[in-house]
Amino acid sequence: MADTLPTFFVSHGAPTLALDPGATGAFWQRLAAELPRPEAVLCISAHWTTVEPEVSAAARNETIHDFYGFPEPLYRIAYPAPGAPALAARVAELLGDGGVATRIERARGLDHGAWVPLRSMYPKADVPALQLSVQPQRDATWHRRLGAALAPLRSEGVLILASGGAVHNLRALDWSGEGPAPAWARAFDDWLAATLAEGDTVALLDWRNAAPDARQAQPTTEHFVPLFVALGAAGEGARGERLHQGFTYGSLSMAAFKFARGEGA
Repeated sequence: MADTLPTFFVSHGAPTLALDPGATGAFWQRLAAELPRPEAVLCISAHWTTVEPEVSAAARNETIHDFYGFPEPLYRIAYPAPGAPALAARVAELLGDGGVATRIERARGLDHGAWVPLRSMYPKADVPALQLSVQPQRDATWHRRLGAALAPLRSEGVLILASGGAVHNLRALDWSGEGPAPAWARAFDDWLAATLAEGDTVALLDWRNAAPDARQAQPTTEHFVPLFVALGAAGEGARGERLHQGFTYGSLSMAAFKFARGEGA
């Protein structure tokens, strides 16, 4: 029987992390080394947004370079991880059982929200990977519901990896990389860590009103809602432990969280 895996949310930062992984890349390497090797990774990335859920089912993943204006070597990176068509059908089945119709997309590869962390975690690109889209027009409760439907995958050898940004406001970045994290970014980042540690689901689901500086920290929601899929998949009463923290470009959080139920779960 496969190990029952925890679920994770990682902040994937700027695409340049693929060229200079730094402390975050080293954390991703350690994380993968400490986990049982999964049968596959289901990545919920901020960079695949759809009106209704879709799951990718390519036999072999193409590498999607979904960014512009970055150094040319980034566009030469390939991460040809195998896909998981059978698992995609299982994802659609579980979501359907939860009352959510899901489209299977057979041509889509991996966007940088998936392949940037996976390249550090599984550099040989030999772990099958697929993606589930997010619906930014829907709220945290919706995405937690998606995650709850996917919970059985944790005991089927599937690593559920949500990828976005704990604080993500592109207009507020300090591209010089020299400035400290502003107070509003630190306040939201720390609120998130404390509230996840407490397992305060009510506050988390109402984060727009409950969190300090919420609209400055997350002016759009696509980089935040993946977190709620990971939270939901961890089970009722799950708490989040911050495993990694830090900021790049001033306010861009690199926080990562592990989700599990109760003490020592």
